[in-house]
Amino acid sequence: MPNAKVLSEKQAVVAALTEQLKNAQSGVLVDYKGITVAEDTALRHELRENDVQYGVVKNTLARFAVNNVGLNELDGVLNGTTSLATCATDPIAPMRIINKHAKKLNGKFEIKGGFMDGKVISLEEITALADLPSKDVLLAQTLGMMLAPLTSLAIVLKAIAEKDGEAPAEEAPAAE
Repeated sequence: MPNAKVLSEKQAVVAALTEQLKNAQSGVLVDYKGITVAEDTALRHELRENDVQYGVVKNTLARFAVNNVGLNELDGVLNGTTSLATCATDPIAPMRIINKHAKKLNGKFEIKGGFMDGKVISLEEITALADLPSKDVLLAQTLGMMLAPLTSLAIVLKAIAEKDGEAPAEEAPAAE
């Protein structure tokens, strides 16, 4: 039986994990066994740049947290070495970065499972979502598509104005 201090510390960790999962738009559970310190440092640096929270979690404490937020289907993947990446702002960021590193590290870093908007998603869905561009790129593409007709119109109007402006100038000296 753990003493009261240890028990309260574990309860605080579970409460923090539960809050992190509630606030996250998405998250990925990873088996990180076998990666080097340099590889882990590069991964953590990229995750930090994209506002993704990442950390190693104890399976037992993570199990309590995922059950608290209704992600019970993740219980089956909570074994071995486990780390958790979540993001509250960009739902694709954890999947994109983790999937990129999983491909690069070839078997030393494997995705166990994930969730998005409070629902567990399959590994196929995680990899499909990971291949999507980032939120900023998607917004830029949408804006570009919205501006394309206006840009085309402006180019055509400029060409007409230049054509009309040059034609009388050429005809005027010929008329004299």
